[in-house]
Amino acid sequence: MATSPTVLAGASSAPVPAPVVAPARFPVVPLLIAVVTGVLIAVLGVGGFVYYLARSGRLPLQSGAAVKGEPAAPVVTHALVLEPMLVNLADSGSNSYLRVAITLRVTDVPDKKGAKPKEEKSKDDKEGNDVVAAVRDTTLMVLGQQTAENLLAPDGKARLKAELKSALAEHNADLKVADVFFTDFLVQR
Repeated sequence: MATSPTVLAGASSAPVPAPVVAPARFPVVPLLIAVVTGVLIAVLGVGGFVYYLARSGRLPLQSGAAVKGEPAAPVVTHALVLEPMLVNLADSGSNSYLRVAITLRVTDVPDKKGAKPKEEKSKDDKEGNDVVAAVRDTTLMVLGQQTAENLLAPDGKARLKAELKSALAEHNADLKVADVFFTDFLVQR
């Protein structure tokens, strides 16, 4: 016995098409958001790390644009040592005095181009003695106006240095005093 396929009435003999399946769509928008977020996090992390290194001083940075031009000539100074001085202080009704030895750091005036170099001066040079005499006079005038209490105050020596520098600049304009050093300082009451 042979079996034959049963054909239904009204059915066509055409094959039945398979259901159409759409190709799988790749999620582009979520992938794009993930990539942008990852790049942003990486940039912020690296930027934060570089900022930390720069602020802590571990990252050498140039402080400014390189200025081209002539290199600045170093400031040449010399020491002007004054003999120790003994000064009566301006205390009322008291016999206070100050014994002080002072050394001044004086800025040398740069020579003009084309000028003849100065010859070495001997110790008994009249001009050198005049400068020392003028400096001693100005110093004695400033010191004579001080009181023992002012000098012995915590900031007394610093104020005295400032007064000496301003008085020397005012009375001796040719002398450029860069700093004042006390090599001996004694206040007796």
